[in-house]
Amino acid sequence: MRILAVADIESKYLYDYYTPGKLDEFDLILACGDLSRDYLEFLVDASHCPVLYVKGNHDDSLEADPPGGCVCVDDSVYVHKGIRILGLGGSNKYREGGFMFTEKQMRRRIAKLKFRLWRSGGFDILMTHSPARHLNDFDSISHRGFECFNELLEKYRPRYFVHGHIHKNYGRNIPQITEVDGTTVINAYDYCVFDYEKGDECQ
Repeated sequence: MRILAVADIESKYLYDYYTPGKLDEFDLILACGDLSRDYLEFLVDASHCPVLYVKGNHDDSLEADPPGGCVCVDDSVYVHKGIRILGLGGSNKYREGGFMFTEKQMRRRIAKLKFRLWRSGGFDILMTHSPARHLNDFDSISHRGFECFNELLEKYRPRYFVHGHIHKNYGRNIPQITEVDGTTVINAYDYCVFDYEKGDECQ
């Protein structure tokens, strides 16, 4: 399954320099937050596959006016062709906002999904906006990852963890793809393409 992951900025390659058919190869699109409604709806119109999204810390407007044609997977286990996707949007709380959470609040969100996770037998892709603590994150509260995401990775051992929030221009040597204990971690900033079956590196 060919998957396109996007986050944080409207990719010039996909959007500004779009040509008909550019998105035809994808079987699934994962949007990991802080993307405009227009861009998300463009991805729906230009592709022939589901567009799943979680909300980022700047996505308050999407609550009242969600993007047409997309599926919000926040606080759910969404299954697509047998692939179980756990969605948890939002960032660490550094100011008031609809999609900012303390560590305790994020743990509470996960606890509410306990039965769904049990019923689904876990998940294959963890899809979030923020990274996990000490995994592609920073010490500043605004870009600090969640410790409870590490616990999810350790307990369920998903094949992929796809997140956004960490822009490439925040520092040198920010990886787009890393391997941690059998899980491929993808920073979806801008865009990343991967094949679910093969675990290919990003392009």
